[in-house]
Amino acid sequence: MSKASAARRLAAAAAYGGRGLSLVSAALYGILVAEALAARKMIGRATKPVFDATGYYGRGRPGPPLEVALLGDSSALGYGVDQVEHTPGAYWASGMAAAANRRVHLRSYPVIGAQSSDLRTQVDRVLEARCDVAMILVGPNDVTHMVRPAASVRHLGEAVHRLRHAGVEVVVGTCPDLGTIRPILPPLRQLARHWSRRLAAAQAIVALNEGARTVSLGDILGPEFAAEPAELFGPDKFHPSPEGYHACADVLLPTTLVALGLVEPDELLPTAQRGEGVRQTAAAAVEAADRAGTELDPLDLTSSRRTSRGRWVELRHRRHPHTPEAETPSPVDVP
Repeated sequence: MSKASAARRLAAAAAYGGRGLSLVSAALYGILVAEALAARKMIGRATKPVFDATGYYGRGRPGPPLEVALLGDSSALGYGVDQVEHTPGAYWASGMAAAANRRVHLRSYPVIGAQSSDLRTQVDRVLEARCDVAMILVGPNDVTHMVRPAASVRHLGEAVHRLRHAGVEVVVGTCPDLGTIRPILPPLRQLARHWSRRLAAAQAIVALNEGARTVSLGDILGPEFAAEPAELFGPDKFHPSPEGYHACADVLLPTTLVALGLVEPDELLPTAQRGEGVRQTAAAAVEAADRAGTELDPLDLTSSRRTSRGRWVELRHRRHPHTPEAETPSPVDVP
């Protein structure tokens, strides 16, 4: 079975409430559970203070503020940093304010340990007020807790559907490659890589079918982080360091600007020299899972006989300029 077929089956299983695909035998499952418990023990409990990036960014810039929301798990929250300016939300909102030359109001709702099933309550909070774009970063905890991939992507699809139905633009940062996380030992490490990449591809398919844009975070925890673990990993060797969170914001920001309609004119059309173009959805999702920063945009291709929404996507490798250092969020809007 090809990777694209596997990802497509996972997405289909989610859509129809199926149980998904079994990856391991019963005997190996017991070994993997034991190793997962050992990995969580090495990583340790989340005891460090957390910082809420909620607030206004871009003081002195024109208004009214862009209304944005961040959902997800501890990596979206920025667990492990020592100040709010080093959280991914602060880097993301500060970069958005600078690139758009607009004030930005961020509402941050990630929760430590959150899985895809926890998105429902976070979406409830987003929908309490106007929101222009929502960013979702979730998946690693589903992998480390061995949640069935079909169940994971079903919850994600429901969250995206609710947001899009409410008129909110959505960007999903798909599950990163967990195969280089040091506390995860073989054979769980190999399975974590396989499972996280396949989950990322299935996440992309489901999110795109619901009208979201997706960005692959695969290599963010891959070769670059593996080559510089001291710089890009935090002390627990699982969560990113401030530099790692900054790198994530660099990857996510261009697609956010596209979702807001703030793309530069020379970025409107795909560029063949960068390997961009229209792809079949499942194949594009697998390709994206192997290359960090790959953006997938849903396309509505219509003919006189049928609508092909969800079957084709636009694959982009946008430039990722380094976002500025983050601002300190203000609790009130300051023109």
